[in-house]
Amino acid sequence: MAGNSQRRGATRSSNKKGAVAGTGGKNRRALEGRGPTPKAEDRTYHKAHKAKVAAERRDATSTGPRAHDAKSAARGGRPSGRTPSRTTRSSSANEVVNGRNAVLEALRAYIPVSAVYIASRLEADDRTKEILNIASGRGYNLLEVTKAELDRMTDGSVHQGVAIQVPPYDYADPEDLLDRAHEAGEPPLIVALDGVTDPRNLGAVLRSAGAFGAHGVLVPERRAAGVTASAWKVSAGAAARVPVARATNLVRTLTEYKAAGCFIVGLDGGGPVAVGELAFGKDPLVLVVGSEGKGLSRLVRETCDVVASIPILSDVESLNAGVAAGISLYEVARLRSAED
Repeated sequence: MAGNSQRRGATRSSNKKGAVAGTGGKNRRALEGRGPTPKAEDRTYHKAHKAKVAAERRDATSTGPRAHDAKSAARGGRPSGRTPSRTTRSSSANEVVNGRNAVLEALRAYIPVSAVYIASRLEADDRTKEILNIASGRGYNLLEVTKAELDRMTDGSVHQGVAIQVPPYDYADPEDLLDRAHEAGEPPLIVALDGVTDPRNLGAVLRSAGAFGAHGVLVPERRAAGVTASAWKVSAGAAARVPVARATNLVRTLTEYKAAGCFIVGLDGGGPVAVGELAFGKDPLVLVVGSEGKGLSRLVRETCDVVASIPILSDVESLNAGVAAGISLYEVARLRSAED
């Protein structure tokens, strides 16, 4: 065994590479500098370059003030002539919005549209007539397709014979929601979702937010529902009117809202205060809705100024996020409309 070890050792010694000689000035070009460091926006791998390309693409789709207002509406209804959104982040793929109410609201809000799909032999009503008038008046690509094709495009959902293809949704910056309230001369009312992953719940929250005057909805950037076709459908067009902002860190954004003067109210079945009895319902308010199963996360709960509850019968286990947000927004609207 010892002899074998020595032989293996000898083999390794015989294969050992010798010292590497220096360049000796032979490869002067290798020693030359590469020139000044390129700007961040010129480096293809840098996020600044990606942001520049995205901005150029958005500018390329603009066809005038109407198109500019369409983008502003998608980010929170801010018309041209006012301060633009600070930053926007888009989802990665085109979405198909279907259903007569959802499509009509999107068109009325000048959401950019790639194509309009109409089922052959469509039973027309006032909504479909307005959809056709808008689509033809703006020169959108209008396509007549079979019901089977629409079923396939919309994954079998109820499309009512109409659908549109829209570019990726432009998310607002969290501070834009405060700006929107300031421009309206109203105390901010924002709904934040903590751990809500079903886009249908997001759509229901958007619908309630639009009905009761909320200035926007805040969602985390990760592990949370985004504005997909399902959210568009359930929102019944409210996604075109109510901005959705994405927070890189929900707790940090809630802390920033608190520093801006907002009260943070978490919703939980065990909360000691009924949401309809909040002492500061007329003040700047952020309602935080947790997931149906897990509720509020620990760090989010610790960030809240108060945890409020919705009184329900004891044999009802819990309310889903969309219902809880709707009831809470109604109660806040009632408090704000009450006389002092």
